[in-house]
Amino acid sequence: MQFFKFLVVLCLALGLSGCASKFKRYHGPEVTQIIVNKGERKMYLLHHDKVLKDYNFGLGFAPVGDKKVRGDGKTPEGDYFIDRRNPNSAFYLSIGISYPNEQDIAEAKALGRSPGGDIFIHGRPNNGKRRKGRDWTAGCITVTNREMRDIYAMVRDGTPIRINP
Repeated sequence: MQFFKFLVVLCLALGLSGCASKFKRYHGPEVTQIIVNKGERKMYLLHHDKVLKDYNFGLGFAPVGDKKVRGDGKTPEGDYFIDRRNPNSAFYLSIGISYPNEQDIAEAKALGRSPGGDIFIHGRPNNGKRRKGRDWTAGCITVTNREMRDIYAMVRDGTPIRINP
């Protein structure tokens, strides 16, 4: 009987510890593309032409226009793909966008500058500090931590992402 009680307590403890995890599981339809409409501030996770989820978001500190160079505070526009994920990011989870592409590099080089990089979709800073207002990143797309848990679970590396003005 003692052993049975021990097993029950152990199972409950393990079950509850799983509730605190930042990693969710997703068993729904595959996300086949992400569409980001900067002007509307809407991001759509799609399975072919069906919207699975949509999110409001924040952008870089200079949100209007296409990213051209490192430090301009703009979020890139164009066709990219999800190329990496970082569960230990300085921000709550993050998935990388394949910026810069060859065209971005050529445009920045023509200006005699670096295109920058490290553009992600991510949650809030882990240190709790961020600039005031909705647009505070260096060019990333930011959502709430709760939303980022969903996105991180749903989106796979290689997923195409189109970022529209």
